[in-house]
Formats: sequence, C-alpha cells, structure tokens
Amino acid sequence: MGASSVLSDDDYDVISNPGTVSLENSVDLDQTAPAVRELPAFEDVQDRFETTRWSAEDIQAYVRKGLNLPAGSKYDTRRVKIYVDGAFDIFDVGHALQLRQAKLAFPSVHLIVGVFSDDLLHQNNAKATWPDVERLELVRHCRWVDEVLKDGPWEVTADFMKEKGIDFVAIDEGASVDPGYDKPRVKAHDELKQLGRVIKTRRTIGLALQRNRAAASPSQRATPTLGRSSEAPDFTAHVDIYGIGY
Repeated sequence: MGASSVLSDDDYDVISNPGTVSLENSVDLDQTAPAVRELPAFEDVQDRFETTRWSAEDIQAYVRKGLNLPAGSKYDTRRVKIYVDGAFDIFDVGHALQLRQAKLAFPSVHLIVGVFSDDLLHQNNAKATWPDVERLELVRHCRWVDEVLKDGPWEVTADFMKEKGIDFVAIDEGASVDPGYDKPRVKAHDELKQLGRVIKTRRTIGLALQRNRAAASPSQRATPTLGRSSEAPDFTAHVDIYGIGY
C-alpha cells in the first residue's frame, strides 16, 4: 500500500481546528469536536491539482484577499457558516477540492452543502445521471461536509442566507464568465457579491472527465449540468494567484 493508506492518527496532517462539527438537526454548534485531519496528497496529485498543495493558511489568505479582510477579522474568531450548492452528479475531484477550500476558508467553518433535487434539475433543463437520493448520500459521506440540505434552491438569495444563518456562499472562480453557467444563478450570485457575501474557490482544471468532454465530437458531448461548461475552458491561465470573477 502507499503511504497515504497506512498512516496512524499521529501521522495525519492536522490542517484545521473547526471547533464543533454540527450535523443537521442533531449536534449543537457550541459543543466541542476533534480537529479535522487529512491524509497528505500524493506527490503526483499535488503536481496535477494546484489546490492540493494549499494549506489551510494559504486558503484563508486567498479568501481574505478576495474579501479585502484583514488578518484577525471577526470571521477568524467565531464559527462561520459557508454554503455550497450543486447537483453533485458523478462526484469528482473538482467537487471534493471545492468543498475542502470552503471548509478551510476560515479557522472555524460549518459547511452546509445544498443538493439540487431531480425535479429542480428537470425544471432548469439540466440532467443528472444519479437520482437525488443517491447524490445526497454521496455528499453526506464527504469528510468536509457538516450539514447536507435537501432541495437546495437554484438561486441563492439574501433571504435564504438569512433564514439559514449563512455567512458566505462559496462559488468557483470564473463562474461569472463561464458561457455554460446558468444566467439566473449568475445574477443571484452577483447580488450576493455586491453584499460581500461570496467567497471564491479556485476551480480545478485538468480532470479526466473535462479532457474527455473537450475531445469528444459535438454529438458525443454530454449536456452540461451544474452550470458547468462541457468545454471546460481554463479560467486560471490568464490570472494571478488571486483569480478572477468569484
């Protein structure tokens, strides 16, 4: 076995101390929970996917830069609720790394993940390979997720965030200029961005599925879901370390 599969608890890399991990309708946020621990990524994985090399401190510096926040702001001293949504159909490395960035965006984060229902995807002309009952269960098993929300809304509004007590929505950078991204969702995100309620996550490029879609003929390309372009353009090739859009 490789080194990443035989480590003891003492060998784990402790990357964040979120305080309390809360499960929906079960655990109070004020209770104490153990630190989040993570197996180190293999070297070839770090070579391929940039954010696997980012520590919690790197991610937090990136988020502070995007929000123009000083180190030691109020968000560094309390539990922060962050929301991510999507269909999470064929859960891939890009999903996992986005959730990792969201979970580590501040020293203490309660990460809520909203999953689109089958009916909602159908209403918005999107397709899913797996039914929502399976997609919900898959997301529940991701190590970074504290709470899973059934029937996540297509457009995230300030009222929804207030109702759920959410501080920020995490959105992949470049979404605002991605031609495959759903425009009503972009508009709703723009409104939240103006309120300073959006944090950027670095988009993962170079995934096998992205390469396969880009190489396929137009008739073979799958219908994009989650507002992602089937062409998977590289939005990070012409930007600096702090990214673009949101």
